[in-house]
Amino acid sequence: MTQEIIYSIGGVLLFCIGLYGLIACEHLFRKILSFNIMGGGVFLFLVSIALNGDNTPDPVPHAMVLTGIVVTVSATAFALALLRRINSGTGAETLGRLEQDASDLDG
Repeated sequence: MTQEIIYSIGGVLLFCIGLYGLIACEHLFRKILSFNIMGGGVFLFLVSIALNGDNTPDPVPHAMVLTGIVVTVSATAFALALLRRINSGTGAETLGRLEQDASDLDG
């Protein structure tokens, strides 16, 4: 088993674990963490694509991963700030509770 295949399998596994957490967990903080795990899986898969067996890896996937890391950190910081604001304003920690609070305000 080559290094590229191991990285590809690891990336796909991380993506699947993150996807499961995103679907199964109702807590908003866990959803943000799951989304970051999915991103890590995508980054690992892109790095595995860059390893083409030669001594010089392809620089385009590496540039995409570096850009993605910066975007991910920024998006995570924004999501956590938004989560904190929602939690302090409504006290809701899950999407179900947030929807219930919104429907209580409407009806």
